[in-house]
Amino acid sequence: MYFRRHHSPVRGLRACGTLLAVAGLLMSACSPGSSGSTRTADVSLAALPRATPANLSAYYGQSLHWRECGVPGFECTTMKAPLDYAKPDAGDIKLAVARKKATGPGKRLGSLLVNPGGPGGSAIGYLQSYAALGYPEAVRARYDMVAIDPRGVARSEPVECLDGKQMDAYTQTDVTPDDQAEMNELSAAFKKYAAGCEAKSGEVLPHVSTIEAARDMDILRAALGDDKLNYVGASYGTFLGATYAGLYPERVGRLVLDGAMDPSLSARDLNRDQTAGFETAFQSFAKDCVRRPDCPLGTGSVADAGKRLKSFFTELDRTPIPTGDPAGRKLGEALATTGVIAAMYDEGEWAQLRSALSSAIKDKDGAGLLALSDSYYERDGDGTYANLMAANAAVNCLDLPPSFKSPDDLKAALPSFEKASPIFGHGLAWAALNCTYWPVKATGEAHRIEAKGAAPIVVVGTTRDPATPYRWAQALAGQLDSGTLLTYEGDGHTAYGRGSACIDSAINAYLLDGTPPKDGKRCS
Repeated sequence: MYFRRHHSPVRGLRACGTLLAVAGLLMSACSPGSSGSTRTADVSLAALPRATPANLSAYYGQSLHWRECGVPGFECTTMKAPLDYAKPDAGDIKLAVARKKATGPGKRLGSLLVNPGGPGGSAIGYLQSYAALGYPEAVRARYDMVAIDPRGVARSEPVECLDGKQMDAYTQTDVTPDDQAEMNELSAAFKKYAAGCEAKSGEVLPHVSTIEAARDMDILRAALGDDKLNYVGASYGTFLGATYAGLYPERVGRLVLDGAMDPSLSARDLNRDQTAGFETAFQSFAKDCVRRPDCPLGTGSVADAGKRLKSFFTELDRTPIPTGDPAGRKLGEALATTGVIAAMYDEGEWAQLRSALSSAIKDKDGAGLLALSDSYYERDGDGTYANLMAANAAVNCLDLPPSFKSPDDLKAALPSFEKASPIFGHGLAWAALNCTYWPVKATGEAHRIEAKGAAPIVVVGTTRDPATPYRWAQALAGQLDSGTLLTYEGDGHTAYGRGSACIDSAINAYLLDGTPPKDGKRCS
């Protein structure tokens, strides 16, 4: 499933939820089953005992040794956690932590952890490039801004799967197979990816679940000297934050869950809902585009614009176009789809998408869409990829069972995906097959999160969010015993820090004074 990372208003840094390599565009999040209709889980996440287990006391009592880390104003350290919480004596995992201390004035409120989503997004990278610099001054004045890269991510013993050249091939794999040979090729790509992850990161793969990452955050809370956890998480980061609240409701401080996931849905339903979300986002983009004389999808109806985009993808499936890429990559349907979807996360990127589509459709120059795709995959100009996609697969395929048991199982569900999105449905359904071949069996299942007894938790939803549909925020706020829903009526993925003074003032007041917005408050 896509989720994707949150767009920072400073650098366009994406920070919440990601996509999983085009040959895995969808992040398989959760799912105990594969029914064709939406079902919610009956089981609720159980809280852990309040008392710290004796075999974890050394972790909770550890001291953090801070040092300069090359970025002015920031300190870094390494924290230890058990690799396997079921066997704490079996060995440690080292987790990277960074902070920027409160700048004052005003009474210090403790630490504020931030997570940009993914899974696989570097929280430390997000902190150092945006959160500790771009969050409101009043928030930064009173909180130590803190980030921990979750286990398996970036600086925290990162999962590794394929090298750069292999990733280039993987991201170009056709995810709209037209015959059995192409279906076999796609399955082979998923199997090769999974085998690479097992070969390079087999020891850590069984231990990168969201529940384990949430438990790590509680160790960090204690090591920082905070009685409660204060936290802002976006997209997948809302699942991580809600999981923490479910496990440790009595330790919840001020939690903001922006661009919320619904943990009670199956992977298939999450994937299909998200497919519909991208269709909704494209409709908004197309509505804006066709009003402009230079719209590369024409100046007719929104429906005609969609048909033209789909036709363009079909042409690329047959004949990829040049990009000028030094590695010789051409723009085929897979990379083009990623590029278009990448721009759906923020309406601020619509102009770039129009330009990229114009060059590709009119001039047969795929450089612009390739650049959007590369930025989404965190591919550098030298052909190296960040750990984002590897961690993304590892976490999601471990968290909950896969969307489909087999290609035949998937084919039966194709009509429902294509109904959700005539443009993206076919490819996003096949992309959800990635976890079917994962080498480690999922350890979790879909579940409700109630966090009974927790302090008020603010859940934020955007009405036309492409990656985390609005109804997910409604669902999570309804599940949480103390959830309060804050709604942004608009486009794009997540809402805090993206231009709505109404949203920002409500969240700032909550973070600074502890007063949540009135449940059901709506902003534009």
